[in-house]
Amino acid sequence: MKVISLNVARPRLAVYKGATINTGIFKKPVSGRVALSTLNLDGDKQADLSVHGGPYKAVYAYPSEHYEFWRKELPGMDLPWGMFGENFTTEGLAESDLHVGDLFRIGSAVVMVRQPRMPCYKLAAKFQLDNIIERFLRSALSGFYFSVEQEGEVGAGDSIELLSQNQSGITIAEMNRLFVQEKYNQDLLHKAIATAALPEDWRNYFVPRLTAAAVNT
Repeated sequence: MKVISLNVARPRLAVYKGATINTGIFKKPVSGRVALSTLNLDGDKQADLSVHGGPYKAVYAYPSEHYEFWRKELPGMDLPWGMFGENFTTEGLAESDLHVGDLFRIGSAVVMVRQPRMPCYKLAAKFQLDNIIERFLRSALSGFYFSVEQEGEVGAGDSIELLSQNQSGITIAEMNRLFVQEKYNQDLLHKAIATAALPEDWRNYFVPRLTAAAVNT
């Protein structure tokens, strides 16, 4: 398991549907060692901190293996590393294998798996495709966010070392199922809510669904 590309960007203006927006989604690969702090990588910023960034979305990772799917879905489109706005393009990690709470060492930093990526309209602006959000969600190829448990330096080529696995925690793939396909799956809702490392805003999102699911059964 390793980081094959490290990508950063500062917010820039883009035009989508005739409106000018400010976004940090246009990530580009960088070389060398980069400092990773509690909130982001050096040289990387988020434009709208109300929905992006923060300690539980400090680093966004996207598996390089998913690019093959998108090359088939979007023939003729240039898809360089960082196209999905990820900070880490990874090799060897998959949503089905990652539990919320899993701990990894990357370079001299330690990171924890926290949540899947839920795309906003800025992904559509990046791709200039109105239906990319629906297609992204339907694909279940969400990627995942890390929190930074220990600051350090990272770089392309760094190995990703598993330090501990939260085997009882909900997986990123299961969270994707709850968000898109199985919104009232009681077993998965209970599993998510019981996962201590789950960010509180996700727990607050799932609790009313559990109540609704119980009423409807």
